[in-house]
Amino acid sequence: MRLAPAPRAWLLVVPSVFLLAWGGNHFTPLLHLYETVGGYAPWQANLLLGMYVFGLVPGLLVAAALSDRHGRKPVTAAGMAASILGSVVLACSLHSFLLLCLGRLLAGVGVGVGMSVGSSWIKELSFPPWDPGAGVAAGAKRSSLTLTLGFALGAGVTGVVAQWAPWPGQSPYVVHLVLCVVALALLARAPESLASERRVRQAWWRALRVPSAGQRDFRWLILPAAPWVFAAAGVAYAVMPAVVESSLGEWATLYATALAVVTLGVGAVAQTAVGFLNRVTGGHALIVGLAGMTAGMVLAAVAARVADPVLAFAVAVVLGASYGVCVVAGLLLVQGMAAPGDLAGMTGIYYSLAYLGFLLPAVLAALHPVLAYPPGLVVVAVVCAGSLAAVTAAFRRRRI
Repeated sequence: MRLAPAPRAWLLVVPSVFLLAWGGNHFTPLLHLYETVGGYAPWQANLLLGMYVFGLVPGLLVAAALSDRHGRKPVTAAGMAASILGSVVLACSLHSFLLLCLGRLLAGVGVGVGMSVGSSWIKELSFPPWDPGAGVAAGAKRSSLTLTLGFALGAGVTGVVAQWAPWPGQSPYVVHLVLCVVALALLARAPESLASERRVRQAWWRALRVPSAGQRDFRWLILPAAPWVFAAAGVAYAVMPAVVESSLGEWATLYATALAVVTLGVGAVAQTAVGFLNRVTGGHALIVGLAGMTAGMVLAAVAARVADPVLAFAVAVVLGASYGVCVVAGLLLVQGMAAPGDLAGMTGIYYSLAYLGFLLPAVLAALHPVLAYPPGLVVVAVVCAGSLAAVTAAFRRRRI
């Protein structure tokens, strides 16, 4: 039986989406732990971080198609189960590389479900009849803010717990598991937002086709901009700690944790300003965000050259703010382009493109023997400026 509409129904979904994001990002501060306590080589630790993507993309795309057929609630619950199992495997597998890979893959599945299905569920519960008083941008802001806070606090709490709590290889995952149990109890009370008459009837694998993604605006606005969303975050809290670690000593892990929290925390605050930016710029908040990213990449090149932790902190603030603006501005554009049956699929494609940028720190690290970070970041800034120019030109064509 369908629950009566309630303006705050979306809040019942928020804890689960928050913890799905938490489960994906709380591994990042532990890389040094796995190298020192676990005895893994640096390439193994970085491979563990990369295993996350192999679960993320199916979680984004396949889960979105499944939710369009079966509803948001059961697929989000399955994502929570994957995230919980991932934390259990990670907590029990400090000295098993293969099991750690499996745990990271499961965590990626959970994040993918949260980013595509969970965010779509929050968005749908932020519109009539569930929340008649919500603004047109409320759904995008609520979902992206939930994910950003989960990414930020997941990394922050894990770094602190691993630094001072007993059993650093297990304690952070136990914290996540306990909170997931509470979130599941709330999720059970949340109403299903996708009515049966609106669900896709075809086989789920056919639903992977998303016709709305073929639009010209998607190709010229979203494709050039989306990868910079997580490229900015990755440069801020993965590259910047690497370029200043020689001056940090035993505080390198906490400094990296702090940059992750600052980047995503500033991004969370910046997300609340997207509506204002769209109003004062005539709907061009995405251009503002990309301009900030270009400036942030230039500042990152300078910080890498002088290896100054204070300047690297400033980079995290600038790129964090730009990340926050771009993630919501892009999501608003994507949701506006999506046909009714394509919302979850379009959201999944958008976040898949955005996560491609997370590979940028790995590319820069791989090139480091032949291309140091300062000139490498100059190249990145130039490419970012090119993307800004392409998106600006696309907005101008829309007005013609």
